[in-house]
Amino acid sequence: MKKDFYLTRYALIIKRLESSPATYSQLEDYLLNSFEFQDADIKSYSIRTLQRDIREISDLFNLSIHNKKKGDNRYYIESRPIMEVDEYNQKLLESFQVSNAMNTHPDFADFIFFESRKPTGVENFYDLFFAIRNKRIVSFEHYNYKNKLMTSRKVHPLALKESKDRWYLIAIDTKDKMLKSFGLDRINYLDVNDKQYREKYKYNFREHFKNAFGVMNLSEQNPEKIVLKCSRHQGEYIKSFPLHQSQKELKETPEEIYFEFFLHPTYDFMQEILSYGKEVRVLEPKTLVDDIRNHLQQSLNSYLSE
Repeated sequence: MKKDFYLTRYALIIKRLESSPATYSQLEDYLLNSFEFQDADIKSYSIRTLQRDIREISDLFNLSIHNKKKGDNRYYIESRPIMEVDEYNQKLLESFQVSNAMNTHPDFADFIFFESRKPTGVENFYDLFFAIRNKRIVSFEHYNYKNKLMTSRKVHPLALKESKDRWYLIAIDTKDKMLKSFGLDRINYLDVNDKQYREKYKYNFREHFKNAFGVMNLSEQNPEKIVLKCSRHQGEYIKSFPLHQSQKELKETPEEIYFEFFLHPTYDFMQEILSYGKEVRVLEPKTLVDDIRNHLQQSLNSYLSE
């Protein structure tokens, strides 16, 4: 069994057991007949390897897989982690699958194409991760796109958050003791201090960002119900790739699909809605409807004035 193939096995085992319980023989047949095993020219899969894989899956993805036994020797997923952790595990698994495919086949560049836009700032990711885990004070220069100024910051780092293919540091600014977000792509001259901060912060960031879209300041607006009317075409895309975890489908017609959300109607969310053009229309709340109408009117005026 190839040593660099374990992540692919994990992904296939999870995929098979998510559909229904399976015996060792059924799992073996499924794996050996998969394109992944065929491509790697793997001809066997022992029960000892399966048992080892189950232990590793439990440790890595917090998925508990058991054998029914007592006349029913099917393996099944007994429990899953909480939703937020499960989403993290799914992203981790997807990343491993892509990474494993590329590592297994050196000619991947001929078939797999990435976005030409490259994320920046990720070179500081591990340093910040270390600082968060060890409560180290962090200093850096941060560039503000709005006022085009570079400012010196000293912060207590608390978390890292991804939003729209960008990473942000969530931290307490020691200057005003306020919780803020800093784009990693705008951080320069990062310094992780040897000194730890003593303050104990009680933020529950899973709860804090539960109704968030992006990383905007959430203290300015309360979350509220938002209703969208989408064209059938765009609605199918939004149904398959939800905009937010609170998304609920209200109703469908032959021409339209209606969705409900419960989140902060931030500028980030408004920009997302505007990106869909005439395919998506906000029905509620009125304040967001007015904001979008005003934004569209200003955009139109900028074209008419030329």
